[in-house]
Amino acid sequence: MATKQQELFQLLEPSVVALGYELWGVEYLSQGKHSVLRVYIDGEDGISVDDCAAVSGQLSGVLDVEDPIAGEYTLEVSSPGMDRLLFRLEQYPAFAGETVELRLRRPFEGRRNFKGILRGIEGEDVVVQVDDHEYLLPYSAIEKARIHPRIPGAVSELARQ
Repeated sequence: MATKQQELFQLLEPSVVALGYELWGVEYLSQGKHSVLRVYIDGEDGISVDDCAAVSGQLSGVLDVEDPIAGEYTLEVSSPGMDRLLFRLEQYPAFAGETVELRLRRPFEGRRNFKGILRGIEGEDVVVQVDDHEYLLPYSAIEKARIHPRIPGAVSELARQ
């Protein structure tokens, strides 16, 4: 069964693509009267505030007509940023070698949080190296994944200590 985020992705993707952008991901945070629909878009030349405004206007129309969310919510359109969330398995390989922070839905080998080097994917598993141990984490078990890119010239927290 598709999740609400998957349903919203399928609904919104054609409009985002028609405007010349990639729909990177969708987050739906249902919080009673303060629900938020966060839509991340990407483009070859990056994303500007004007790009977000254009997509927001288009998506507002689609959401008003289709009415996929009961009640009030706030629509936010944003670029994925450098420390981007990963929403689909096919997004992982492009970030092999980068630091990734993963939170699982349930514990795997006694833990839910992993921070290490993304090595890639093997089948339906995400391969993450934490210290000297390599974990194959089932993609279906990942609740949230965020990339922490290396920034040339930046001093790491460990180097400052």
